[in-house]
Amino acid sequence: MPLTFTLDPAVTPDLRDGVLDLWTDVSNAGGAVGFVAPVSREAIRPELVRALAQIAEGRTRLLVGHDESGRVAATAFITFNTHRLMTHWVWLYTVMVHPRHQGKGHGRDLLAAAAEAARGFDGVEAIRLSCRGGLGLEDFYASCGYKEVGRVPGAIRVAPGDDRDDITLLLPLT
Repeated sequence: MPLTFTLDPAVTPDLRDGVLDLWTDVSNAGGAVGFVAPVSREAIRPELVRALAQIAEGRTRLLVGHDESGRVAATAFITFNTHRLMTHWVWLYTVMVHPRHQGKGHGRDLLAAAAEAARGFDGVEAIRLSCRGGLGLEDFYASCGYKEVGRVPGAIRVAPGDDRDDITLLLPLT
């Protein structure tokens, strides 16, 4: 069953809790979304609050995918650049699909919905994202049209002795 994507949904307590649950479940399933398992909802909550504040300020847009039961199943945060020389591209952060929905093409659908949304933003010509090396994520993003444009070896320390590359990818929208 396909997900239903909404850009800029109303941030209700149900949506907030749904995103928090998604972020926790993805993190605890080994997803590379800013935390290392095991992680609690309370450890993630401050990061979500920061993202919601950026949304309220108009600096970030939220894309949410709901499943057939109406539960939050996927998200991506689209963040505008504040530097006047970089307003022609946006960042895509915290790209997540719930583990129960992975392997069904929803990640591709989420990225396509993010690209469609970004094409509607005035003057935006590209999407940049970064991902953690060592998981093959760059191959997935490449299969969706993103090109690797940078890599910083060992920039992400997952644990002592476990450093991963920080990989930057770009999707031109024009």
